[in-house]
Formats: sequence, structure tokens, C-alpha cells
Amino acid sequence: MDEKSRLTELKEILERAAHEYYVLDAPTMPDAEFDRLLLELRAIEERHPEWVTPDSPTQRVGGAVSEQFGKVRHKEALLSLDNAFNETDLREFDRRVRSAAPQARYVVELKIDGLTVALSYENASLVRGATRGDGETGEEITANVRVIRSIPLRLRESGAENMLPVDVRGEGFMPKRTFAALNKEREAEGQALFANPRNAAAGSLRQLDPAVTAERKLDFFAYQLLEADRWGVASQTEVLARLKDWGFKVNPEFRVFDDMEAVIAYCLGMEEKRHEFAYDIDGLVIKVDSFAEQRELGFTSKSPRWAIAYKFPAEQAETVLTDVEINVGRTGVLTPTAVLRDVFLAGSTVGRATLHNLDNIRAKDIRIGDHVMIHKAGDIIPEVLRSLPEKRDGTEKVFEMPETCPTCGGAVTRKENEAAHRCENADCPSRQREAVIHFVSREAMNIDGLGPAVVWQLVGEGLVRDAGDLYTLREEQLSGLERMGKKSAQNLIRAIAESKTRGLGPLLFALGIRNVGVKAGKTLAAHFGSLDRLRLATEEELQNLPDIGGIMARSITDFFRDERQTELIAKLERAGVLMSEENSAPRGTLFAGQTAVVTGTLTRWKRPEAEALIEANGGKTSSSVSKNTSFVVCGEGAGSKLDKAKSLGVPVYSEEEFAAMLADI
Repeated sequence: MDEKSRLTELKEILERAAHEYYVLDAPTMPDAEFDRLLLELRAIEERHPEWVTPDSPTQRVGGAVSEQFGKVRHKEALLSLDNAFNETDLREFDRRVRSAAPQARYVVELKIDGLTVALSYENASLVRGATRGDGETGEEITANVRVIRSIPLRLRESGAENMLPVDVRGEGFMPKRTFAALNKEREAEGQALFANPRNAAAGSLRQLDPAVTAERKLDFFAYQLLEADRWGVASQTEVLARLKDWGFKVNPEFRVFDDMEAVIAYCLGMEEKRHEFAYDIDGLVIKVDSFAEQRELGFTSKSPRWAIAYKFPAEQAETVLTDVEINVGRTGVLTPTAVLRDVFLAGSTVGRATLHNLDNIRAKDIRIGDHVMIHKAGDIIPEVLRSLPEKRDGTEKVFEMPETCPTCGGAVTRKENEAAHRCENADCPSRQREAVIHFVSREAMNIDGLGPAVVWQLVGEGLVRDAGDLYTLREEQLSGLERMGKKSAQNLIRAIAESKTRGLGPLLFALGIRNVGVKAGKTLAAHFGSLDRLRLATEEELQNLPDIGGIMARSITDFFRDERQTELIAKLERAGVLMSEENSAPRGTLFAGQTAVVTGTLTRWKRPEAEALIEANGGKTSSSVSKNTSFVVCGEGAGSKLDKAKSLGVPVYSEEEFAAMLADI
């Protein structure tokens, strides 16, 4: 096959694989194979730059850094919606609709808490992306939207070369899990934390460097097609179907109702289920389905008369801050944590909440003993919103950051222009413990049975100073630990030995290189193939790779110049840890070729542990149920995912049935 034909073939293969992974949530191609094919395509394009097109998969990452954002005037104004806060508001909206469209039916869609993104396609290829701005004019962010994998660079349409221009609107957002991981990384680095996923998504889309946006792993749901009548589309439900056919990711949770009472019942029910989704929602959007009826209803100067946003009530709780504890992270950052009087909030009991740093405490005037209001940032991380000074009785105490590390007594410093206070002692037991906990975590070396409590004992007993010492542990050393019998010690020794073959990608993430996440670890492993080759890489060479920006490139080269890290790598090498891209195969094939979803509260495993068991036996896991889901493992309190599995006829297994399947291996 000649290179031009191979280029065309590679683009088609990669586009299909990306669509399956990011849109359908039903991947069929291993990450390593995708990365290998992408590198092959990039090599062909480097030899023939005249063949590079804007819709090539290689153009998603590494676009030119913008000096500033240009302005884009929207083809149609992006109007805001009127809000409804209760049943009375919804019934009044229905009364107004029925006066002009008595037979109207409603489409109800989830109101994703993200930001509006406007996309323009010409000849089926993405040519522009823009923010909402003031509704009339937005900022051009084309380079940044290209790195969002669920946004198609090219529409899936026959005869696309002569296709009419297409303008689509949707919501860019950051999934909860991504938000939590991003803030955890920023906290470890002493950087300011994002308040919520919406702010994180907005900040990510307005990055001057698209590579930074790519690292943030944003997602996108399409919901509007401008000038839809040109395509013979007569309703909102038909728009959603057409967008899905073209390759857009469309939120599957929309519903159609004939009367407002059914809409109200759905809205009230969704308030209870809002925390089950992988992304933030702050309400629902109710639209008249028929475009003919929408035109009849028309617009006010600010908003359409045929749509309204039902806003969920804010979830906050009042409690008392009884103390402040200091946690020391693996990079030495001291993080203050509020100890609270237990309170139930957003589906769980909260006893601790993040305070981020001293500047945050001072800005909110939070004192020990205060009555405070808390919420869950992104429905995940408990956070103190504000103090209630009017309830003070004079016994409250102003918090001061300690001058010495509470763990090791080492000096605590704060650099100019940095929010973080840091313990400077590299031998601090807390720093050592957190570094080892990161090393053994699921997405790193995935050492089963080596939880935080065991790591703390190992560090406290002087048996482990860094991750390299794990591989010198003996069974008799482990069996002497609290709650660690002979059988548990044997299992842990075996799990540590098995981790040696995880491969280069997980190892690079496990090493804790600043700014290097799971995806970047895979990218580096696929390109360099071995740790020895990566060690010799220059910043310039690193920045030419997808997902690797200037800050990350500098972090990588600095890491390999650090004598302590050199010593750690030498220990791992002597222990026989695999340092090349020879990822071990799954331990079993029980779930080979199958995609599973785990939902509800399990008693035998935590959800990530159950997912890891599926992946270890050849399967893949997903966060959402679709027609491509092979089976669902269901615990207590399962909600919409269980309902969807039943409606699609997807097999559902209880935790006991899942355990029985594993027992048969």
C-alpha cells in the first residue's frame, strides 16, 4: 500500500476508534495500539506536510499557542433562559405555552453545569470553535476545542465534501472524576484549587496553550443545530438524533412528555438522582419540541418563550468547625483540613472538608469554633464556603499555619507568589508515605492490599523509605505488622511481585513526576519505549509530543536530574521492575471483549476495586450504560444506570453473582 493510501486508512481507523471511545463510550482498540497508529500517521504527515488536513487526528493536540483570543460574532445570538425554581414557576410557564400552542409536548434535557461552546463546520470539517461571550460575540478557541476528543473534527456524513455549513452548539464540561484528580494534583503542587468543575472547564478552554487544555480531559454534549430547517429537521428530538448520526456526543438522559405534571414529577425525581451522574448538573432545561410551535411562541428581548431552565435548590449545610488538621502531601505541601461536627450533605455524612490553604482561610475569615456553611464542590469534595460570624460567642480561635512540620519538625517555608506552605524535609515520613501511596494506587502500580494504613505502618516502622524499598520486603517483616497475618503477608508479597510487570506507562505515573498524569505516562511510554530513552530526551523533543506542554516537559527533565529520583529508579531497576513498554497482558480472559458498568454501593469491594477486577480479567469498564454495555454489576442504591440497563435489556448481576463468576476462574 502506498503512503497516501495508508494515510487515508489510518485517519479512518483512528477516527472510528476515537468515536467509539469518546462518544459511544464503547472502546474496541487498546490505548497502546491507538497511540502506535497515531505515531505512524504523524510520521507520514511529517514526510508529506502537504497532505496534512485540519480534520486529521494529529491536529487535535499541539496547536500553536495563541497570543490572544480573537473575537467571533455568532450567526445567531446565544440567548439566556428564564429560570424556574418551583412547581408554580413551571405551571406558569406551561400556561403561557398552552395559550399559543395547546398541543405542545416538552423535551426535558439535563442542564449540564459547564459552558456553552459554538462550533462551525464547512464541508463537514471543523473550522471554528467559540465561547458564548456576551451572547452576540464570543472568543475564538478553535485550537482548544480540537483537543476535546468527543468533538468530531469531521462529521460522519456521505457526500461531506459538498455539505452545507453546519453550526452546532453544546456544553463543554469537566467530569467530576477529572475535576477531583486535577484539584488533587494542584493541591500537591501548591497551586490554587478550582472552586468547581464549571470553573475548571472555563479556565481550561481559555488556556493559551492547547496542550494544557488537552491535559484537562474536557468533554462535550451537543444539543442545538442552527438553521435546522435546511436539513428537514422539524423538532428538538429530531435535532438530537441528527447530531448523533453526525458523530456528536448527545446526552442520552433526555425525556419527552405530553403534559407539565409529568415534567414536574420528572424534575422532582431528578433532584434525588442528580449525584449519580459522572458530571455536574444544576437543573433541567424544558423545551417545546416542535420548531413550528417554537416559532409561534417567539422570543422576548432576552430569552425564548418556548424554553425554561428548572434550577435545583442549592445544597448546603450548616455545621461547626471544631478543629483544623494539617496533612503533608508527597511534594511537602501542608494542606489544612477542617474537622467538622458530622452533618448529612448531598447523599453522605460529612465530617471533614478542605480549607485549601492559609490565604483561603483568611479570605473567608474562618476560625476554629465557627459555625460554617459547607457544600460539595462538584458534588464530590466537601468544602467550607463561609463562616457565620454572627453566631460567634468569643471562644473562636484564629488559625495559624505551623512554623514547623507537624510530622517531622522540619522547617516550613512559603515561596513568594505561592499559596502553599511546604515542608522542606525530603525525609519527612508524611512525604514518604504519600509518595508510596501514590506509587501503589490503582492507576499506577496497582498493588492490591497495600492501602494507606499498611503504608503508614511500613514507613513508621522504618521498613520503607521510598517505593523502591517495597520490592525488598520479606514475608516475616510483613506478618509482624498490626492486622497482617501470614496469609495476608503472602498475598501482599505476591501482589508486589506482580506489579513489576505493569509496564512503562503506569510506572511513569507512579513515579510522581510533576504534572505527568495517566494519559501523559502512556504517551511517553508509547513514543520512547523505554525509561533509558526517555531520560535522554530534551525539553524540545518532549514538547513535540501530543499531550506534553512546556511545563510538563520541564518537569520531566528536572525529575531525571534529581539525585534522589536517580537513586529510586536504580532501586526499582535492581528489583526487576519492567522499564520498557511491554505491558503485561490481563491476568485472565473471563471478560475479554466485554464492557461493564459498576453501579450502586458494593459491600465486598469498593467500586474501583470491582472495576479493576474486570479489567484484570480482560474486560473494559465504563461510567455509563449504553446499548454496547455487556453487563452491569449492581450494588445497593443503584439508580438511573440500573433503570437504563433494564430498559436496554443489558444483563444485570448482583455483587454475589459477580463474585461467583470470579470464583469460577
